[in-house]
Amino acid sequence: MKNQASTLSMSKARILIVDDEPRLIQSLQELLQGYGYQVDTAQGGGNACQYLLKKKFDLVLLDLRMHDMSGHEVMDFMAKQEITTATIVVSGESSFSAVSKALRRGAYDYLKKPYDPEELVSTVKNALRKKLMENSHEIMQRKLQRSEELHRYIVNSSPDIVFMLDRQGRFTFLNNKVESILSYSKKSLLGLHYSEIVGNDDVERARYLFGQVGENQRSIRSFELHLKTADGMRSNRFFDITIFPIERNISDLKSQGADSKARKFIGIYGTARDITERKEAEDFINFQAYHDLLTRLPNRALFKDRLNLAIAQAKRNNYKLAVMFLDLDRFKVINDTLGHAMGDRLLQSVAARMESCLREGDTLSRFGGDEFTLLLPEITGREDSRKIARKLINVLKEPFTLGDHEVFVGVSIGIAMYPEGGTSVEQIIQNADVAMYHVKGRGKDGYQFFVESMNTPSSNRLKLERDLRRAIDNNELEVYYQPQVNAQSSEIIGVEALVRWNHPEKGLIFPAEFLPLAEETKLIIKISEWVFETACREVKQWIDAGHTNIRLAVNCSPTQIEHPRFVEKLMVQLKSYNFPSKNLEIELTENVIMNDLEYMINKLNQLAEQGVTIAIDDFGTGYSSLSYLTKLPIHTLKVDQSFVRDIQHKRTDACIVNAIIAMARGLQLNIVAEGVENAVQLEYLKSLGCHEIQGFFFGKARPAKETLALISRNLQSQAV
Repeated sequence: MKNQASTLSMSKARILIVDDEPRLIQSLQELLQGYGYQVDTAQGGGNACQYLLKKKFDLVLLDLRMHDMSGHEVMDFMAKQEITTATIVVSGESSFSAVSKALRRGAYDYLKKPYDPEELVSTVKNALRKKLMENSHEIMQRKLQRSEELHRYIVNSSPDIVFMLDRQGRFTFLNNKVESILSYSKKSLLGLHYSEIVGNDDVERARYLFGQVGENQRSIRSFELHLKTADGMRSNRFFDITIFPIERNISDLKSQGADSKARKFIGIYGTARDITERKEAEDFINFQAYHDLLTRLPNRALFKDRLNLAIAQAKRNNYKLAVMFLDLDRFKVINDTLGHAMGDRLLQSVAARMESCLREGDTLSRFGGDEFTLLLPEITGREDSRKIARKLINVLKEPFTLGDHEVFVGVSIGIAMYPEGGTSVEQIIQNADVAMYHVKGRGKDGYQFFVESMNTPSSNRLKLERDLRRAIDNNELEVYYQPQVNAQSSEIIGVEALVRWNHPEKGLIFPAEFLPLAEETKLIIKISEWVFETACREVKQWIDAGHTNIRLAVNCSPTQIEHPRFVEKLMVQLKSYNFPSKNLEIELTENVIMNDLEYMINKLNQLAEQGVTIAIDDFGTGYSSLSYLTKLPIHTLKVDQSFVRDIQHKRTDACIVNAIIAMARGLQLNIVAEGVENAVQLEYLKSLGCHEIQGFFFGKARPAKETLALISRNLQSQAV
């Protein structure tokens, strides 16, 4: 009977892996082959559809997010082609809507990347086992007319509760699954009305749905209900229920000539699948999408949703509301001193204390890091929010105990009132943030209402500083490269690394707008190191690709140069990326060198000994002293673009350029002219013997990929 009942053997199961990441496909294939499964692979959704049309598979492991065709589209294709292969979603896509949509399309289960191998193998086994049972169930149903015993075997082997009701809704049959899932004995339920085990909140809905499958509306129905457990100790479980009308042909009971198709409704046949775990998973995914998992508070997305709703209600009902932006004082010191684990415990304790000060309708959210936002809807005026602010400040003044440590934090609170403090979600949050920074600026640990006068350049500077501190962590900085060209041959022989800031709100920001602030706040060190490391990594790839002579020019800030271990750190970084020192040129300004000439001579000699070349940037705008040029291991002078700009049709306008180039040639230094924008300037500089050119005439600064493409095209044109 086993061979007749099954078309699927667990040991011979054929599995199709669908993803667009080759390494993940390979790891999944090796894992499943190790358990004896026959595994085929398809890279991308389009290939998967072709495989599914050609071969029969027992199980598909499917990614949702693929470049050519999404997992949802593959499942739609399977449904359209009536391909009933079981599907398990293995994806990094964890949004509630995506996962819910996959489950509604019939996916057996969902596993989030990165997956646990044991969990994946167990899920595959369960899915194949379920497929085996479903196949057996289908075959047995076709033979139901010949064997009632066979039918009962199938029903009792089903993973679902199978039941039958009479016309009054009383149980006449139940399979064994009701005992293991709901803890009822079959005998205790026979003769009882189905509503006895339906959750109290779902009874009326159940009566309506079951009533539709009757003599008047004989249709198949599927719906979800809560069912009670027998012991009452466990919470109700959630079931996907499908019910069918049971009918009897009554034509033989009619007199001759009656309608032979007449049928009589005699009861209901149904299945109940336990989907409690799936529902809990969906609820958890939804919770993750809208809550901070550390503090269990609403996150930024949920806060904005609630604020948007509160603004609409306040506008409609002429209410006031307040938004507070809260930033913890001294948190960074505690986090750096005691470690991140203690910092997390502190954030949890802070969140709990603040929640104790709030009303039921208020929303406290963790906005990020040690920043929180608070929504106070339906208030009468400033005094209500002032009372809450004082409560929060006072409750957070009390010490926190973290292990053996007693720590103290304060809080700076900015408050924006609707409508005077903003009428949109983003505006009112931003203005509360501005007010909070005013509190920080005057000494922290207090609160401040937003007023329009705060929208001054100083407040923008504070916001810019805050954004700049986050820029590196948020991957907002990018290195652009401007080509440096041989003046005679037009060959690209080097690039200068320049930083750009892709601000999430303001778009692309150029260095002149933020580097002065970075110098002032000492962020320039972190930014310069990031630019250097990124440029070395990217240009090294170009060198490895065949552009072996390309030179990388990098600017170094005064603060960076002044570090006692500047040379040592730079060489360590070069070694870590295996970057050839002969391909690196360090650009310094004259002012940096002249601050401590003897000290700089020592450092630059160390760099020169390692093969690194030195360039003087913006030459002619500083000291322009011949004495230091003869003492230092300088290789290149870069003529400032302000002098190049003076070159017009009359060559007498460019006397400073003439003098600089003549001096550099006399000292046998390489000359780079910056800011070349037209052919007149180019021809004039070439006539003077300028070695290299840099400027918009040959190209503006571009991202790495575009620059590499430009270098490759230039190399091809030189070859021709």
